[in-house]
Amino acid sequence: MFFMVTGAQAKTTKIKLATADGSKGTPAGNAMEYWAKLIEEKSNGSIKVNVYFQGELGGQQEVFDQFVMGDIDLMLSWPMTSYDKRISVLYTPYMVLSWEDAMAAYAPGGWLNTIIDGLFADLGLKFFGPWPEGFNGISTRKRYATTFDGAKGIKVRTPPAFPFAHVVQTLGYQTADIAWNELYTAIQTGVVDGDAANIIFWDYEYFRDVIEYYVHYKQQFMTANLVANLEAFSLLSKEHQAIVAESAKLVMEKQFKEGRDLDMQYRQKAIDHGIKYIPLSKEDHAAAIKAVRTEVWPEMEKIVGKELMDQIRQNASKL
Repeated sequence: MFFMVTGAQAKTTKIKLATADGSKGTPAGNAMEYWAKLIEEKSNGSIKVNVYFQGELGGQQEVFDQFVMGDIDLMLSWPMTSYDKRISVLYTPYMVLSWEDAMAAYAPGGWLNTIIDGLFADLGLKFFGPWPEGFNGISTRKRYATTFDGAKGIKVRTPPAFPFAHVVQTLGYQTADIAWNELYTAIQTGVVDGDAANIIFWDYEYFRDVIEYYVHYKQQFMTANLVANLEAFSLLSKEHQAIVAESAKLVMEKQFKEGRDLDMQYRQKAIDHGIKYIPLSKEDHAAAIKAVRTEVWPEMEKIVGKELMDQIRQNASKL
């Protein structure tokens, strides 16, 4: 919770900013430090931001629990569905098909921003905007696929949250639920053939010595979220609320400008390392979109509700 330091330090507001998924020096870690710097500079030092990186306050669920309870004030957080499964709306496959469509949807006043803001408010959180990473894909070793039939017999790890496994299965793959810290060995020993649902940054950083291919299905636009504990945020002065929100907007806009370039940089790093980058043909991409929307979207509706899915159907990128 925000608190004040008075006396000699003359009403300094201290803020606790954390992430569970970004070490110091990583893109996520740098974004946190940038957000903190903006807040402190815009407040002329009347706000002091203490930054906590991955692992410093616990694991992903533990940190998010602290955040919901108000022990952490601000977060750069990847979507957590443990409190409200409707948050999985952020993982809706083939919802947006380009960076431009994503920016329009997620920007303040955008159709998706409005949806997410309402969902987070129900959890007692304030949503400022996304921190976009880019479109994900599937990395494998020994063989790869770009079609449903070609994917038969290839087993990949998917995150445990819905609808990741269902999406990848619809694309023709077998899936396995393997802990992230065990995945390198699982790929190396052939327990699975690869990793699904990550942008190329993560697969290059963690698995570049055991994967050979990265197929860019672009099935989901992956983002973290810039969020505040709503109760703590409401205790700030109106001036300080505006500073925190405006700083978050600048972090979001910077990442939309630089995120695509960063994704391209890691794509080239992967290629230079010997990983074959494979974009889907226009025909294969269209087939994947149609199959996944037909199969997975009705299942999404069971989780997030008809009202939300109707908004997605109305606003999603057109083929």
